[in-house]
Amino acid sequence: MSRTVLFHELGGPEVMRLEDVETGEPGPGEVRVRVDAIGLNRAEVLFRTGRYIEPVKRFPARLGTEAAGAIEAVGEGVTGFRPGQPVSVVPAFSQNDYGVYAERAIVPAAAVLHRPEGLGAVEGAAVWMPYLTAYGALVQVGGMRPGDTVVLNAASSSVGLAAIQVAGRLGATPIALTRTAAKKEALLKEGAAEVVVTESEDVVERVLAATGGRGAEFVFDAVAGPGVTDLAKVVADDGTLLVYGALSGEPTPYPGIDLGMPPLNMRTYTVVRETTPRPERLRRAAAFVTSGLRSGAFRPVVDRTFDLDEIVAAHRHLESNTQIGKIVVTVAH
Repeated sequence: MSRTVLFHELGGPEVMRLEDVETGEPGPGEVRVRVDAIGLNRAEVLFRTGRYIEPVKRFPARLGTEAAGAIEAVGEGVTGFRPGQPVSVVPAFSQNDYGVYAERAIVPAAAVLHRPEGLGAVEGAAVWMPYLTAYGALVQVGGMRPGDTVVLNAASSSVGLAAIQVAGRLGATPIALTRTAAKKEALLKEGAAEVVVTESEDVVERVLAATGGRGAEFVFDAVAGPGVTDLAKVVADDGTLLVYGALSGEPTPYPGIDLGMPPLNMRTYTVVRETTPRPERLRRAAAFVTSGLRSGAFRPVVDRTFDLDEIVAAHRHLESNTQIGKIVVTVAH
């Protein structure tokens, strides 16, 4: 039996319950992982509340797509993994099919990466989704190059911080947006070239000044909604506004028409559709991230850890938007 987080109805953090569930044996193409740490992601909040890009298909429902632990068993046809190996699980499957909020979890072998030597379980649960998202969107899809500028909102999120580091490693310039001055020093410390406090500074003015009037080649937007119209004003000609989240919860207009039809590219990006399920893209992205970890250029930022039996409190903290970096839940065995 494995203590597993389930929810029987849509709602707030309080709908999650820890229940004993029979884990079973992995089927063809699957592995069973002893989970030591779980990385929390905004997608789990959206799934739990019925606002994710796919609906909950059945109850009780599971949660979680990112974790670190060790292989316990491998299913038929699985090669490259053996019991005892330290691994990370990356978001590459539907939460309707699998979930890692548990002491043990069965997941597709295609969603499992070997954990680099020296990377502990907490860091191993905090690193992949943020860096794979940042690299997948900005480099694999966007084609970011040295000398480019990228403007980031939700910059103190785990993806925002990873994007700052990815941009820096590639020779691009990251400009972080933050609502208040409370997180400004932390963002500068993490590598932002500039930090714009949106409640008191003019974003367009600051970005144009920082780019010699050119604008930013990329805007990496976690919020979406009506604010894309203002963000589009800082995009350089032929630049790209990449929307990878929808924290606003509001409809998102296409801003080009309102701004007089500038040469603007706008597209969405989702790591679970564009990077992790494509073996060659995942292989290249994982190699890039591993290289950054080994060199010290990449360092996952962990805001706070909770125990598995504190999962409700962990989600409340996630929804508070006060964190800087990743929230990780640890699992005692």
